[in-house]
Order: sequence, then C-alpha cells, then structure tokens
Amino acid sequence: MDKAVILRIGLCMTVGILCGALAGHFGKCSSGACPLTATPWRGAIYGAVMGLLFGLSFK
Repeated sequence: MDKAVILRIGLCMTVGILCGALAGHFGKCSSGACPLTATPWRGAIYGAVMGLLFGLSFK
C-alpha cells in the first residue's frame, strides 16, 4: 500500500474515533435505543469502523 493511503485511512479512523467517543459521551440514551453509542468506548469503536469504511471508500 502507498503511504498516502495508509495516512488517509489512519486520519479517517482517528476522526471517527474522536467523533464516536464524543457521541458516546454527550449522547447517552436511557431508553437503550442506541447501543452502539451508549458509552464512549463503544462509540469510539463504532466510529473507528465507520472511519475505516469511509477511508477505504476513496480511491
């Protein structure tokens, strides 16, 4: 893989982790309707996966 591709994927995952952790921290739901972002840790994992998919979607 090219270094630019690895950098792009890493940057997208980092932004996804930060956004997911913030969503998990500030967007706590008591109804149980949002299990992926119920805690900052789960939000960060979900954000990393979304960032990876976003980073891989570019050519």
